[in-house]
This record gives sequence, structure tokens and C-alpha cells, in this order.
Amino acid sequence: MAKELVIVLDFGGQYNQLIARRVRECNVYCEVHPHTLSIEKIKEMNPKGIIFTGGPNSVYGEDSPTYSKEIFELGVPILGICYGSQLIAHLLGGKVATAPVSEYGKTEVEVDKKSLLFGNLVGGAESKIVDDVVVDVEKPTDKDVVKTICWMSHTDYIAEAPDGFTVTAKTPVCPVAAMELPEKKIYATQFHPEVMHTVEGVKMLSNFVYKVCECSGDWKMSSFVEDTIKQVREKVGDGKVLCALSGGVDSSVAAVLLSKAIGKQLTCVFVDQGLLRKNEGDEVEAVFGPDGPYDLNFIRVNCQERFYEKLAGVTEPERKRKIIGEEFIRVFEEEAKKIGAVDFLVQGTIYPDVIESGLGKSAVIKSHHNVGGLPDCVDFKEIIEPLRLLFKDEVRKAGRELGIPEYLVNRQPFPGPGLGIRIVGEVTAEKVKIVQDADFIYREEIAKAGITGLGQYFAALSNMRSVGVMGDGRTYDYAVVLRAVNTSDFMTAECSEIPFEVLQKVMNRIINEVKGVNRVMYDLTSKPPGTIEME
Repeated sequence: MAKELVIVLDFGGQYNQLIARRVRECNVYCEVHPHTLSIEKIKEMNPKGIIFTGGPNSVYGEDSPTYSKEIFELGVPILGICYGSQLIAHLLGGKVATAPVSEYGKTEVEVDKKSLLFGNLVGGAESKIVDDVVVDVEKPTDKDVVKTICWMSHTDYIAEAPDGFTVTAKTPVCPVAAMELPEKKIYATQFHPEVMHTVEGVKMLSNFVYKVCECSGDWKMSSFVEDTIKQVREKVGDGKVLCALSGGVDSSVAAVLLSKAIGKQLTCVFVDQGLLRKNEGDEVEAVFGPDGPYDLNFIRVNCQERFYEKLAGVTEPERKRKIIGEEFIRVFEEEAKKIGAVDFLVQGTIYPDVIESGLGKSAVIKSHHNVGGLPDCVDFKEIIEPLRLLFKDEVRKAGRELGIPEYLVNRQPFPGPGLGIRIVGEVTAEKVKIVQDADFIYREEIAKAGITGLGQYFAALSNMRSVGVMGDGRTYDYAVVLRAVNTSDFMTAECSEIPFEVLQKVMNRIINEVKGVNRVMYDLTSKPPGTIEME
């Protein structure tokens, strides 16, 4: 049965995938497509709603992305966000100009609750800024106009709304913070309802998909799992499948999903390339090997020296990713030939991997070994990526639907290239051991301290060596960098506030127990501007 669909048209905004994730949280299926998606294709897809994303351009720019005005005649509800709102205004005869005062960050916005988009907002009850922090205050009386905190990020603004549009939100410096043409179901917000800093943004998006688009909410993780299993069976038929199993959350969920779909037609190949966390190879084999709980064909390939040789002398992180990615595929190809007549390769690629690898219109941040890191020629009929449209938290939900134990579902993320990108500079066996030992200590102390809820945490090795004093003697050793972030979608992240006494204990243990280290640092960088990984 066809599902309700909301389409996100990407005009270059950094939050494009986050919009899709928020819509899915409303139990409405959502896909992101480039703004070049044809009007004919949109008609064929028959969406319940369309969302225009933000973007870095000005609508008056010569090469700025745009769309045919025909889209407004489809009768499909449209929501424009930031640049998307300006584009709607521009296309329909409004005026977009450079704002006299740019707005960035948390902003108090006055909204009209008569709008379907804002009808259930409570305003000041959740949305008072004190010293740049949103705090709860006394609930206001039921008013038609309330003030709520939204996230602004714009230089241009809508100076005049198009004829027929009603202005439904404003700030002291932004006269059209939101506008609408209800009879044509066209809505627009200058602010970003999809980011968590817009306190009532989830309500706004829910109002759009349920009250404006009249969706019923028929997409749930259980249906995704069921449909994916069915699609995999149809695609694979009688063919043989090789699964690239790393033991991480993504590949584990992909493996169990494929196992449910095709059983013994699946062979999971676990490549121990010498870039795993301490004891991880044995732990993965204990779970997925012959003595584990899953009915899988499991092959472990130990090829540590092979990868070290390929990485010798290589320092540039993107090049390391490419080398590791290609060597992974070559190992899989070799194992496939031993098995004989393997048609498909399965990988646990997820949405952030795709975005950051620069597929579509996004800028290349880093190539993931199972996306942008693939070599041009791969000796498989087709690559199957059953989790390609899911964010990390959605992958975990899928894992629970599949009955995967919580300790696996909640396992810390680990990059496909492994410690190869947590070592700044050349990768050597000696450096790998340093990172493994330091990371093991860090994890052990985090667990002892009872710290939970961290999105990701790990130890990395910088390429910096400095002078130290140990045992009254001079040392010239490496600096280990500790990293911990809070994140739900892995598209944005903030540094975690690990108690100082825990960091102090970790530092002492690493310096005392890990040979080759005389300095420990803590990385405070958020994403953006940094990435979650240290490379």
C-alpha cells in the first residue's frame, strides 16, 4: 500500500536532512530531493506536502536555485523555510531585500495563533530568554498573538509579502517572519522550525503535516522494517549476498535485517583490518560468529598488515579514507570469489554518511568508506543499502523492531575507516596500540563514573609530540585527545561536559599506563564547525 509522502526540496540548506527527520518523527514518511526534481516527477510521486529548505543564496543571485511557479498550481501544500520562504515571496510577486539588521540565533518571534501553523503554540510558557538560555516562565493567558523563541539565520528577508498573503509572524526587525495563503495551502517561515532551538518547532511541523497536509501518520519504524524485508527479498531473489559487517550499530542492524529477509543466502564478512578498538574483533565474533545468537554465515578475515602497508606514509585524512574504503571492497571481492557467485554487497550506509560524502548537492565534508570512498569499479551486481534513508536514532529504533538486544542497539558509533581516522597523520601499528589502550581506559572510566546519554565519545591520537617530564627524565611523546559529544542525529553536536574529576582520572591513567603518551587534551569543538570524528 502506498504511503503518505512529504517531499523536501533541497535548495542547499544545512538542515535539509533534519527537516526530513522531524517530519518522520510525526510518523509521516519524508524524502529529500534536489531542487532540480522535475514537476512531472513530483506529480508522479503524488506527495501530501512539499517543503522548500533554506540555503545560503540570495533569490536575486544569478546562479541561485529556483523552481517553476507551476509548483504552486499543483494543489499540494507547500511550506517554505528561510531561503525557501524568500523564494516563495520572490516567485509570487513579493519583495525580498537585504535586511537592515541580520538575525542569527535564538530570536523572540511574535506569532498569530489563528494560523493553522501556530494554533497550538503556548508562547511565553516555554519561550523566555534569560542570558541566552530558554527558561520556563508562567503560562500566558489564551491569546491570539503569543511570543515564542525561534532560530533565525538570515541576511536577506521578506520586505513585502506577495498580494493575498497574510503575515502571521514578525520580529522587531523582520516584518514577515511568517506568511501564508491558506486558500492555496502555501505557508512560509523565515525561521527554522526544524532545529531544537526553535522551542515549539516540532509543533509547527506537526501542524503542517497534519492540519495543512491532512496526513494520517501511517509511517512507523515497524512498517519500514517490514517493507524493507519485503523489498530485499524481491530484489535478491535466489541470489547470494555478502554483508560488510563491522560490528557497529549500522552494519549490525543491516545484517540482522538481511538475515530476516533471506536467511542462509547471506554471508557476513567481518574484516579485522587492525584499526578496531581494543578486543573488538573478538567481541564481534562472539556476537555474530557460530556461537552467537544469530543464524548467520560468518567469516572473519584478519588482514591487519595488509592495511598497514597500504596506509604507510599516508597522512591526508581523505586519502586514508579512500584507501581504507577501496581495500575493504577488495577484501570483500576476494571473499565473494571464494564463496562463489555472489550477486549483492550489503552495507550499513545511513543518511549522514550520504550527506557528508557530498552525494547530491551537499559539499564533501569527508568520504565514508561505504559511500564516497568506494572505488569506481566494484565487482558486484549491485550494492544494497537498506538503512540509507535513516538517521542514527532511527537505525536504533529499527534494531529494536528486529529484536536486537539493547547492548548492541546502544553501542557507541564507530567509523567504517576505524582508528585510521582517529590517528592524525601516518597510521602505524604502534600508534594503533596507543589509541586502543587510551580509548579503552577512557571508556572504562566513563562506565565506572556511571555517565550515560553521551552521543559519542572516544580517544584519538594527535600528530603532536611535545616535551614532558616523567620519573625525573625528559620525554618527547604524543598527545592523546579525548572527545565526547551530545547529539541525536549526528548532523550537529555539542561538546559534552564530562566532570573534571573523571577527566583528571582518565588523564592520569593514560599517561601512567599507555607507553608513548605524555599529554592528554579534551576537545571542546562543536559540530559545526568541527566534525564529530577527530581526523
